[in-house]
Amino acid sequence: MNLRDDLQLIYDWIPAGSRVLDLGCGNGELLAALVGHKECSGYGVEIDTDSVIEAMSRGVNVIQADLEQGLEEFGDNTFDVIVLSQTIQSMQNGYWRNRFQIALGGHMPVSERMPYHWYNTPNIHWCTLKDFDLLCAKNNIRVLERAVMAGNKRVKHLPNLLGSLAFYRVG
Repeated sequence: MNLRDDLQLIYDWIPAGSRVLDLGCGNGELLAALVGHKECSGYGVEIDTDSVIEAMSRGVNVIQADLEQGLEEFGDNTFDVIVLSQTIQSMQNGYWRNRFQIALGGHMPVSERMPYHWYNTPNIHWCTLKDFDLLCAKNNIRVLERAVMAGNKRVKHLPNLLGSLAFYRVG
């Protein structure tokens, strides 16, 4: 089994035998590995047609749907683990000075010109690690583990500035 580094990190967090919902599952690589090697079961949800076809070719149960339209097909407590990997809108190649300002302050600014918090803006929902931590705390969501990566390496220092992907395991 040879998963991308980010998917390997998530794979390692998921207990064997889990019922998994992979939102924005892409080509189904993670879910196929979980089913094949950890005896997990579950579904992937993906909007891109080519990715849905590739996931199906891997034997993944996949539903083509837009996550913003809701997930009414699934009842409460249907899954043990829900994966949301590279699905939330995020800053990919932001101007380094803007990222530096955000990294120093630790969270997205709220001002007269930008009066919304990152999670309730009508625009793309950019956030920092601190913003997401605060949202979890506000909603009594316990963060069990957090990892930040840049490429295939874990980032431990200045994660808001140097990281490109953040992974949260919550409970």
